[in-house]
Amino acid sequence: MPRANPNSIEIDGLTFHYRVDGPEGAPWLVFSNSLMTDLSLWDDQAAAFAESFRILRYDQRGHGRTGIPAEDCTMERLAADLIGLMDALGIARAHLVGISMGAATCLGAALAQPRRVTSLVMADGQAATPTGGAQAWEERIALARTQGMAGLADPTIARWFQPASVETNGEGVRRVAGMIVATPLDGFLRAVRALQRFDFRPGLPALACPALMLAGAADGALPKTLAGLAEAVPDGRFVEIPDAGHLPNIEQPGAFNAALATFLKRGAA
Repeated sequence: MPRANPNSIEIDGLTFHYRVDGPEGAPWLVFSNSLMTDLSLWDDQAAAFAESFRILRYDQRGHGRTGIPAEDCTMERLAADLIGLMDALGIARAHLVGISMGAATCLGAALAQPRRVTSLVMADGQAATPTGGAQAWEERIALARTQGMAGLADPTIARWFQPASVETNGEGVRRVAGMIVATPLDGFLRAVRALQRFDFRPGLPALACPALMLAGAADGALPKTLAGLAEAVPDGRFVEIPDAGHLPNIEQPGAFNAALATFLKRGAA
């Protein structure tokens, strides 16, 4: 794997931590992480694709080694962060891949700056806050405030992964649990507000790039939701990852990477 280039850069008055892998001159592939994780969420994908792509990963605001904003986040702000990183690093166009909160972030960027996005991959995310979603997050916010991020780790792992994966306590599950606990409480509280109040659905019919909607088969209602999103955009397709929950890139990296590779090859052609 080509030599990595960890670095940081200031955008909108906030210091963002990012990492670039892969050969100079290759097409750009940008990954955006979920709530309560950092850029290492994409380690398996960086290893798999860094021979053919110039890869950008970054910590979303309030997460990892990126600064904590003074105000609550909006999904539009998170999308603007991604575009701001592309601007700062001289990335004219890129394939965008996001999971959960990162999926909505990438969708927002693709709708706001369509000429900058070669293709879009949304994994286990949504185009709008679901019915009842805002209240569900309030309950998790209350838990985090009373018990800290450690109090969110076990219930989040139980939601995100299949029971068999949790029982075997695989390396991937342990890594994600560590990311949750390491997330700054204030960073979580700022970022979660974006998930409570966003709606990109009006822009879906105008999405200008090919889009792949991916979902872990065991991720509740999301396979049905993402299949519907694939039908709602002009050039969309849906792939379900068997034996996976909310983070199929961690639980089934081989199947996730294969689906992503097939989509990227089609886009290159």
